Amino acid sequence: MRLIPGIAAIIALLAAGAGFAGYSLSRDPALHAAAAKGDTMEWLRADFHLTGAQLAEVRRLHDSYAGSCQEHCRMIQEMTHARDELREAHGDKAALDAANARLEKMRAACEGAIAEHVRRVAALMSPEDGRRYLALVVPRIANFDHAGAPDLRLNRPN
Repeated sequence: MRLIPGIAAIIALLAAGAGFAGYSLSRDPALHAAAAKGDTMEWLRADFHLTGAQLAEVRRLHDSYAGSCQEHCRMIQEMTHARDELREAHGDKAALDAANARLEKMRAACEGAIAEHVRRVAALMSPEDGRRYLALVVPRIANFDHAGAPDLRLNRPN
């Protein structure tokens, strides 16, 4: 009977040691450093195993899309402001409905463009990494707030 507490302690220490070893062996220092710095491109490179050429192409796609994305966000913000002013003024219901329809159409166009951009980025990756990237990023598009260009940093909601 006196051996049971000792055996339990040894088992607990072995389990803790195995857990720590598993964690230490599975972590990727480059990935954790990129996430800590909020460096989206470095995170993409590390987490999705991009070569230098793939990363350069992702950067090119990102840079070419950024202006369009910023313009979409600016237009959505302006439309939202105009719609909100109309609502606060208790304006004509038909005008408010039309403003809401224009806003939703613009949001859908913006989110479609983001989704297309994300698919282009995924196409540059290996098939497995591309699927994993899409599974991570596509659900975030529906919750995008259109306050500015999308940012994949872990500490931001969109």
